[in-house]
Amino acid sequence: MPAPLWSSGQFDTFDSPPSVWPAFLTGQKASPVRVLLVDDDPHIRLVIAQELMADPRTLLVAQAGSVREGRRAIKQHDFDVLLVDLNLGDGDAFDLLGLLKSARPSAQAVVISVMENDEQVMRAFELGAAGYVAKNSWFRNYSMAVLQVANGGASITPNLARRLLQRFDRIHGAETKRRQPDEAERLSEREKEILRMVASGYTSAEVGSRLLISGMTVNTHLRNIYRKLQVRTRAQAVRFASLRGLF
Repeated sequence: MPAPLWSSGQFDTFDSPPSVWPAFLTGQKASPVRVLLVDDDPHIRLVIAQELMADPRTLLVAQAGSVREGRRAIKQHDFDVLLVDLNLGDGDAFDLLGLLKSARPSAQAVVISVMENDEQVMRAFELGAAGYVAKNSWFRNYSMAVLQVANGGASITPNLARRLLQRFDRIHGAETKRRQPDEAERLSEREKEILRMVASGYTSAEVGSRLLISGMTVNTHLRNIYRKLQVRTRAQAVRFASLRGLF
């Protein structure tokens, strides 16, 4: 790693990107990742352009300052990654993501924005973006975001990733709660009886002996219970039944 030029005890700065870049990764000096930059702020465009040009692994092939210019640039230039500002003077990044799919299906897109709005992030991903970078984030690194998506990854700040995971957990939890009562009510009385006996520690053979049915029949009932409760093991089925008050 290059030696730090300056250190205050809190931050270190370096005069170049990491010198070690595996040869199997996309983005080599002889074949850098080609980038199309679209942003309506000339100052921000200059900052990003300088960072991209300072990294030998990325090559800025064209710039645009609006949706109209971006559409023309997408059609005219060959590039690997579209780096596009969310809010443009005559529209937004979503207008260009749709065109990207049809005009440059092999290209990747990274949306940049001053805000990390969850709804906008989700929409960007739904439209095919592979990254979302906040302009005001300490974690922003435009060339690295480009390299990540060019190599099949996704670029997203840690804070936003955590929020999206929490959002997913909330949605998944709500869906689980909505479906559990209906699925629990679908258990037959015989299935509930078998589940209670399994919870008491009886094996399939012992359950069958007590209910005067074969162990194979017991296992068939258990498979139906698993399917209805959307679980995979006896322990999960017992825990679900306990939480639902089935015994």
